[in-house]
Amino acid sequence: MKKKATVLVSGGAGYIGSHTAVELIAAGYDVVIADNLSNSDRTAVEGVRAITGVDVPFVEVDCCDRAAFRKVFEAYDFDSVIHFAASKAVGESVRMPLEYYRNNLTSLMNVIDLMRESGRSNIVFSSSCTVYGEPEKQPVTERTPRKPATSPYGNTKQMCEDILRDSIAAYDGLKGIALRYFNPIGAHPSALIGEQPRGVPQNLVPYITQTAAGIRECLSVFGDDYPTPDGSCIRDYIDVVDLAKAHVAAIARMIEDRNAERYEIFNIGTGRGVSVLELVRRFEQVNGLKLRYKIAPRREGDIVAIWADPTRANEELGWHAERSLDETLAAAWAWERRVREA
Repeated sequence: MKKKATVLVSGGAGYIGSHTAVELIAAGYDVVIADNLSNSDRTAVEGVRAITGVDVPFVEVDCCDRAAFRKVFEAYDFDSVIHFAASKAVGESVRMPLEYYRNNLTSLMNVIDLMRESGRSNIVFSSSCTVYGEPEKQPVTERTPRKPATSPYGNTKQMCEDILRDSIAAYDGLKGIALRYFNPIGAHPSALIGEQPRGVPQNLVPYITQTAAGIRECLSVFGDDYPTPDGSCIRDYIDVVDLAKAHVAAIARMIEDRNAERYEIFNIGTGRGVSVLELVRRFEQVNGLKLRYKIAPRREGDIVAIWADPTRANEELGWHAERSLDETLAAAWAWERRVREA
């Protein structure tokens, strides 16, 4: 297979980054992974190598350390960057706002600065549906107004989008795509990579799988009194492999489509809202398990409901969510079992 280009994946040892590295390689790209392993694990890089059969270069580096990060730009020949490296938990950001602002903003500004300094062109930014705040209408499109963020995490994503937009407008040679993705879940079908959070999971599905595995005593469902059909929050759960493929499509668009605008935004979701309680019950059905769960008070920073209108990504990127929720939840449980057996 002819190699198309090389892509630097910052935060590439993380959950979404590692799956994206796999899909980039499958599409014919070379990949360099950079990660400080603050909320990820070197075994994810080994998983990428095992799945692809490629000895992917890995550099342990903090993107906030500009001098150290510059050495990656000097050592490797790449023209495109996918920037994942960021702190990512809504609840934690409420408790630790300064850490989130410092890490998420500084790392992106360093990436853009080093791209300008070294003549790199293309950046895909890992954004989030949290930029919409509490939307008035569902589903949300890219034209849905951004509302005040309900957490410091969401605010950093809004601010990073603004930094990227303004930088591209000011500096010739830069092109960027912000992918606003919804709630990534699942694992690679090989069960060689998946979501493996440090400590207590901040996201729903890892907590579900760890409860099913007996690691956690009981799952807490935060709120059953929301104005939704069953009282629990509604989200758009996107399979992580489908999400990874969206990044590949974004890179291809920037490299190959000369008519594309220099800065673009795409929603990456399934277009279907699923409640927390519905997801719990579906996990039980798909995997033949019974979970212990309880209703807990609402969690600060959570919004009631949000799901995507992915039409623009479907039409402009040629990307579609393909994996079913059942496949995704089965893959998540297969990954958890493998982790516990290792």
